[in-house]
Amino acid sequence: MSQQKWIEAWETLTFDNRFTRHLPADPDESNQIRQVHGACYSRVVPKTVSAPRLIAHSREIAEQLGITPELLRSQQFADVMGGNAVHPSMDPFAMCYGGHQFGNWAGQLGDGRAINLGEVVDVDGRYQTLQLKGAGPTPYSRFADGLAVLRSSVREFLCSEAMHHLGVPTTRALSLVLTGDAVTRDMFYDGNPKQEPGAIVCRVAPSFVRLGSFQIFASRDDVDTLRRLADFTIRHDFPHLGEPSPEVYAEFFAEVCQRTAELMVHWMRVGFVHGVMNTDNLSILGLTIDYGPYGWLEDYDPGWTPNTTDAQGRRYRYGHQPQVAQWNLAQFAGSLLPLVDHDVDVLQKGLHLYVETFDDGWNSMMSAKLGLDKFRGEADQRLFSGLFDVLQLAETDMTLFYRRLADVPSDSDAESVCDLLRDAYYKPAEINDEVRTATADWFSRYQTRLAGAGVSDEKRRARMNRINPLYVLRNYLAQLAIDRSEQGDHSGIAELLEVLRHPYDEQPGREAYAEKRPEWARHRAGCSMLSCSS
Repeated sequence: MSQQKWIEAWETLTFDNRFTRHLPADPDESNQIRQVHGACYSRVVPKTVSAPRLIAHSREIAEQLGITPELLRSQQFADVMGGNAVHPSMDPFAMCYGGHQFGNWAGQLGDGRAINLGEVVDVDGRYQTLQLKGAGPTPYSRFADGLAVLRSSVREFLCSEAMHHLGVPTTRALSLVLTGDAVTRDMFYDGNPKQEPGAIVCRVAPSFVRLGSFQIFASRDDVDTLRRLADFTIRHDFPHLGEPSPEVYAEFFAEVCQRTAELMVHWMRVGFVHGVMNTDNLSILGLTIDYGPYGWLEDYDPGWTPNTTDAQGRRYRYGHQPQVAQWNLAQFAGSLLPLVDHDVDVLQKGLHLYVETFDDGWNSMMSAKLGLDKFRGEADQRLFSGLFDVLQLAETDMTLFYRRLADVPSDSDAESVCDLLRDAYYKPAEINDEVRTATADWFSRYQTRLAGAGVSDEKRRARMNRINPLYVLRNYLAQLAIDRSEQGDHSGIAELLEVLRHPYDEQPGREAYAEKRPEWARHRAGCSMLSCSS
């Protein structure tokens, strides 16, 4: 494809770079590590790589963006998604933001290894930002190289799409490109770095603005830039709220709280654990963002975290995620105080809305997970809490438990229910009398609740299987795909993605993707806990 044809091929996409057009830029265009003041972003171009090669893509996102099959198959597409070429309609930049990391203010952070290529108007008229993760250093890279390796990039690519198909709000992934270069990483932080294949993911979202995007300006008493960012965000991402004003800023905060609460309910529903819920890793749009050391709750353990850095404090453990989100929102509220005349009460309403939205969403979600007709107050809450107690008595796979429970007839002998749920236990031979008795007692109460609601087994099973996935991106499945990819066989990525496109459906011949974590994966690197190294 000639240079002219290449440019014309990209003309099927409509670029409209609102962020860089309306918000203040860093006047220093040198790509040097520094503190950036009074600017929402710094212009920077991706680093050139040796041999960009497309190894995976999301056909749904390509179609949504209006990318033609011809362009998708071209080397020029790989060049752009690998950072080697920038179309004239793009305006690449790295975003400035700050954040609290593990509860402590970290100051300026920013896009240290992410470069936004530009904003595209998709086929539905919605704006989508294309962002390359792992495309080289930026002024916000601190002491890092701005690059990413294949293993983390495979995980990000697959999880972005898996979450979407689960119905969880998320950023998306357009492409996964091998760079042809080696990247040095110390995976275990033990002084033994090694070289790994480099890769770049193109992430896609209406906006990559985070809570920390506002915090950085508030922390510097830069109210002018804070207000400009808030006004831009409201006008372009929350236009239904009206023109910015103190009242609208409060409504904006309340909607962010509501969206975040809804996101937390989704995470808890499917057993997703983010691993790094810093304030710079929470989206202003209520999207799941920044897939690092995430994991799926396999054995039901509310105290589990997938992040080795968090292993001691377990701040970001599964059961604590809703509380962390609320804490993060409180920090965000503090950064908005200058815009609402320091009226704490108007922002407190948003935090109350978070609690109400989460509680209501949680109760409705848990009722649906058990196939109930609706939530019926304290009695159902006791039923839920009793279930969680039972799930922790033996090593129980959360995903498979709910799917197997849907198949248990409501008139089953309560004393035999553990046998009917056998596939959900990691060590079924070790189910003792205590577990059997407690499970039978809980199931008896569940039977009574079902009978009182007049819910048929057929309807209950349908309800449960609509909300309880059978296929999730277990860490060991991702690792198997990574192992193959590192050996040059990238087909495992596409195979796994195809399964994850239909997480709630029975898929004959693909039962192996729904199995419990095998024993060999219990402690293997990449299959259980992960570090932030990528």
